[in-house]
Amino acid sequence: MIIKKTEAAVLFESHAPLKLVEIDLPEELEAGQVLVELITSGICGAQINEIDAVKGPDKFLPHLLGHEGLAKVLEVGPGVSKLVPGDEVVMHWRPSAGIIAKTPNYRFENRIINAGWVTTFNRHAVVSENRLTKIQIGSSDKYVLPLLGCALTTALGVLENDAKFSGRDSLLIFGLGGVGVSLILFAKFLRARKIVVVDIDVRKKLFAEKLGVDKFIQFNSKDQTIRELEAFFGANLPSLAIDTSGKSTSIEICYEITSDLGRVILVGVPNISDKTTIYTLPLHFGKVLTGSKGGDSIPDKDIPFIIELLKTSELDVSNFPVTKISFDKINEGIDLIRSGINGRVVIDFGSQI
Repeated sequence: MIIKKTEAAVLFESHAPLKLVEIDLPEELEAGQVLVELITSGICGAQINEIDAVKGPDKFLPHLLGHEGLAKVLEVGPGVSKLVPGDEVVMHWRPSAGIIAKTPNYRFENRIINAGWVTTFNRHAVVSENRLTKIQIGSSDKYVLPLLGCALTTALGVLENDAKFSGRDSLLIFGLGGVGVSLILFAKFLRARKIVVVDIDVRKKLFAEKLGVDKFIQFNSKDQTIRELEAFFGANLPSLAIDTSGKSTSIEICYEITSDLGRVILVGVPNISDKTTIYTLPLHFGKVLTGSKGGDSIPDKDIPFIIELLKTSELDVSNFPVTKISFDKINEGIDLIRSGINGRVVIDFGSQI
């Protein structure tokens, strides 16, 4: 390949900072693989979960991370038909059109560095064709475009596919991170009746109100939050609740506060040791509790649709909070996500567009 080595942030050990090292790329591309150069990448809560091994012991260490990015195609492997060198692409973790390629193995000091079908915490990446969608980079900000790989497409998919959202719905959202902000933007676009946000950080109140939510509630305890929600909604309890936090208490509140036929969608992933307690009888009479897998988004369909909304200003992302960092500050960016910062932290690799 034209690129032999690259800088990468590698997870060598769970619960530890990533290490910036120079790794060796595979000698050649295999069928369906594409070599890209990263321009920008978001840091998603899913990467925090990987670092913290919230699903249990990590069997794939050491490995690369990251699943939403903006990049330029440098080289394509055998069989790749939808991309050519020079194309600008969104990198996404949800599969779409194209070949499902073999996952690449990188090397560092004679050790194999594992990777999935897409990784974005490395300056150059070997990616499966079906994890890339071609775009025109001039269509939006390079700090917003990587969010099409997860945050924005997940939010659209959760509302359209998981929740079967209707303009009659009143919406409760737990958590104001990247997906939470994206849910507000799309709920406004889809004309939700009411939008209420709950977050542990009261500093987010002014920002939530700027986005146009009807109510912001600071979480202090389960009982206090339920009381405030009941006082706001009265007899018309929310028909839809979406948890992005992955916390058992948040999940329980969403389940208990929604209407008899309400839908509860879980986007956040709880720690393996964090158990949720619910009374299941309402599930037999129409209440829905389900987990989301990226909103079942289809990137090759959803990304062009969202870009068109951005072009026509039907979807306004001008207030989307993005904190920009350089690649060498990636661990500081991860700490910012842990701190509960609004929106997304986006890595700028300094690549020429």
